[in-house]
Amino acid sequence: MKKFEYFDVTADIGFYAYGNTLNEAFENAGLAMFNIISNTDNITPTKSITFEISSEDNVSLLYDYLEELLFYHEVEFMLFSEFEVQIMDDYSLKAVIGGEEIDWDKHERNCEIKAITFHQMEVSITDTVQLKAIVDL
Repeated sequence: MKKFEYFDVTADIGFYAYGNTLNEAFENAGLAMFNIISNTDNITPTKSITFEISSEDNVSLLYDYLEELLFYHEVEFMLFSEFEVQIMDDYSLKAVIGGEEIDWDKHERNCEIKAITFHQMEVSITDTVQLKAIVDL
């Protein structure tokens, strides 16, 4: 199973993230998001950040999770390449994300993400999990 793939949206970029579990799909969503910003293969996880969030449903939880990732990217001036997510039944999650400070001499500069959007955001759970999200560039 592929981890993620992108689709075109005017002035934005969308992605599908996949997983055998909701946790794995959220982890792959983080990976997909940071591959928009830079090639995550070149990001060494030398520092980790742990956070917890809760929301009212799975779609809102996905939105809040991606927002939190973008927040840490902007505030800590970091890129992330490792994501460990534990989602609880009450629409809360605990995440440990690993990355390093941005060094544009080392890291590829792809696209800047301005915001996460709710537009067309989806969480589909069947035998596998598929997430759909669009980010504003």
